[in-house]
Amino acid sequence: METQTGAGTLVAAHPQMMKVAGIGLLSAVLLIPISLVDSVIDERKHRRDEAVADITATWGRPQSVIGPVLIIPYRYEYKTKKEEVVDGKVTRQEVVQTAVDHAYFLPSDLKIDGNIAPKTLHRGIYEAVVYSSRLNVSGTFPEPDWKALKIEEKDVLWSEAELTLAVPDLRGAKGAVTVLWGGSPLVMFPGTKVPGYSSGAHAALGDGAVRGAKRDFSLGLDLNGSGGIQFAPLGIRNVVSLRSSWPDPKFQGAFLPADRRLSKDGFTADWDVSYYGRSYPQQSTARGGGRPDASTVAGSLFGVAFLSSVDAYRNVERSTKYGILFIAMIFLAFFLFETLAALKIHPVQYVLVGLTLALFFLLLLSLSEFLPFGLSYLLAAAAAVSMTALYSGKFLGSGRRTAALAGEMVGVYGYLYVVLQLQDFSLLMGSVLLTATLAALMYLTRNVDWYAVDADFRLTSG
Repeated sequence: METQTGAGTLVAAHPQMMKVAGIGLLSAVLLIPISLVDSVIDERKHRRDEAVADITATWGRPQSVIGPVLIIPYRYEYKTKKEEVVDGKVTRQEVVQTAVDHAYFLPSDLKIDGNIAPKTLHRGIYEAVVYSSRLNVSGTFPEPDWKALKIEEKDVLWSEAELTLAVPDLRGAKGAVTVLWGGSPLVMFPGTKVPGYSSGAHAALGDGAVRGAKRDFSLGLDLNGSGGIQFAPLGIRNVVSLRSSWPDPKFQGAFLPADRRLSKDGFTADWDVSYYGRSYPQQSTARGGGRPDASTVAGSLFGVAFLSSVDAYRNVERSTKYGILFIAMIFLAFFLFETLAALKIHPVQYVLVGLTLALFFLLLLSLSEFLPFGLSYLLAAAAAVSMTALYSGKFLGSGRRTAALAGEMVGVYGYLYVVLQLQDFSLLMGSVLLTATLAALMYLTRNVDWYAVDADFRLTSG
């Protein structure tokens, strides 16, 4: 009973303080519908990802070009213990056996020249970025240095030498892949011999195609893919040149282009990469370790991604993080009207306006699936400002106050849109807005006698 009396005394003595506490609690409660919008965003993103996966599964997945790699088998001898039964006794004898291993050789120089034509495919309301590419791959393989590998040349199986490359989704290849090896054309067959990769092509070189001299090679790849394309720096020097009509590339991987030129009509990019930035050697054996495989090559891949510069779901998700700021600033304006203009605004009116602000994010999400994000944002913000201004105009009792409230909302929505566009400066701009808001609040209330306001409120309520 004493607790209730004490609480009642506190409310009676400081009604404005309790009003502020109630507004803060209400603002926190209104974050619940905004969090529900976040769950809707996650669900829509999941559906989008499923649609994109369906499109890319038939057109071609993100591609990488790993190779070519020269693989030559060789024999080696090893000692082992063998049990034999002699005169009823089991004896263990050391015997020498022969097995076959593979040596891996990488090109001394690798040059890739590519022209990539991206486009968007749609499934329902969702779209995926896909591309068609024409790649010309050329370079030189030096004569294998068997002494460095401690292999006798007499043990080399020259007739079983193969040239192979790995491509994650060779279903995207158009037409047969043919390689010019030392000027002679060879057809490459499905199946890669690069360890760790399940898709690619290989060609049997035969005896005499490798022995005795370095060999030049060149091959053309017509690949369909999606999302992006990457390359492995298998050469001592690797020169990659790409051209595309995509205006917003994302260069990625272990190496960035040495030169790039971007415009609204597309981009050109040139890489000049040495082998010092990778962990695998130019020549190796499976038995000795260090061979190029999926795990070691992955860390050295580089290339470009063709992603949309505007991700509506990401922008809406980022905007919901400012939901509490929207609610707080509008509720703050109402509180100032109550304090400075001696108005009375009912908690239900606060709730309805807060729900309107939360509805903005859901409306933005639904519109952005069909319209450009900028237009969606404009329409959703216009709906929220109009609804709030028309509703609050009645209890604010003044056209000037209603116009001031609408102007504040327009300013906040405009500021948030700028923040969403300037991703790197979003934290700075958000901090500036909060600081400016607090400074404005302190300035507007610098002459308010809060004790007198509490007394007036008690007198009016009485």
